[in-house]
Amino acid sequence: MARLMRVLVVNAGSSTVKIRLVGPGDELLHRVDLDADRGRPGPGALEEALAGLGPIDAVGHRVVHGGPSHSGPVLVDDTVAAELDALGALAPLHQPPALAALRATAEALPGAPAVACFDTAFHAGMPAAAATYALPARWREEFGVRRYGFHGLAHEWAARRAAALAGPYPRTVVAHLGSGASACAVAWEDGRARSVDTTMGFTPTAGLVMATRSGDVDPAVPLWLVGSAGLAPVEVSDGLDRGSGLAGLAGSTDMRAVLAAERDGRPEAVLAVAVWLHRLRAQIAAMAAALGGLDVLVFSGGIGENAPELRERAVDGLGFLGLALDAGANAAADPEGETDVSAPGARARTVVVHAREDLVIAAEVRRLLAGNGDGGEGAAAVGTTGAVARSAER
Repeated sequence: MARLMRVLVVNAGSSTVKIRLVGPGDELLHRVDLDADRGRPGPGALEEALAGLGPIDAVGHRVVHGGPSHSGPVLVDDTVAAELDALGALAPLHQPPALAALRATAEALPGAPAVACFDTAFHAGMPAAAATYALPARWREEFGVRRYGFHGLAHEWAARRAAALAGPYPRTVVAHLGSGASACAVAWEDGRARSVDTTMGFTPTAGLVMATRSGDVDPAVPLWLVGSAGLAPVEVSDGLDRGSGLAGLAGSTDMRAVLAAERDGRPEAVLAVAVWLHRLRAQIAAMAAALGGLDVLVFSGGIGENAPELRERAVDGLGFLGLALDAGANAAADPEGETDVSAPGARARTVVVHAREDLVIAAEVRRLLAGNGDGGEGAAAVGTTGAVARSAER
């Protein structure tokens, strides 16, 4: 019965809450994006968005950080909510908004079980060589410091769709490029996608240049800013997460505006795009190295799907991996669809895939609740949503 569920998928960010109602056959029954302050829509906005949708059997929440305890979807109760709340400092742009949205949705839908689906889960089985930092043993063992990786729901979806579009090639690199951005090396084993390496680390601040996040920085820089330059730790943390990336380089978080400024010759925009592309090419190449080569490069995310100019410029520097684009196909690629934009005869394929994390989340919710049985633990969890609302509010 769980597999026939109508699943409400909630994807909360720092400024919006994306709501999708996914039907039993994965049809998209409803979609709305709500303006939100730290994951909490305005008074009555969520209730209004949910009005008239009909029965909702379960709610699936995208939660960025699962920490060391959660490598798969989990029913949210008081204990789980407290564990996720404790991880807020590791994903400050996403974890608190996700919990705020979880609480608001639980209040609006007190009869629907809430399931947390984690961006870190897809990377939980990364090889130790990729997941381990060369840090003191106590830090790794006692404090759980490791490379967790993020965007796993999006990477898994993009790899699967690329395989359906371009063929079941064993070595896939996904470049998920939006306000947040990361690349992932995906290997195929026995028909299943497996994360081998990824660019984000202990937190979603690491890796590629993003809208407001710095990406990789020498770890001595924050220490020097606090110890020698006199900045407060909170100022450095806020600067790395909210004042860096495109915002720090070009003064704008919108890549479209940055590209327009670059075309006008503004030096800060020219530098911002050059840095963004330099890091992207380097990390795509690093992911290919983790796989021992490259068969398919996948672009997804708001920038990856909607900026053919940046796809072309990125691939132009990666010809040594066998990549080449068909200019016409690249320019005409449907950002809401799936398109192979490879040049004829290219040794490695390049495809563009529309990100559909909602379908991955809906599938995970159904699998979890089906595994719990129709009248057992999954059904009992319906009564926990009020407690979840109280716990998430803390």
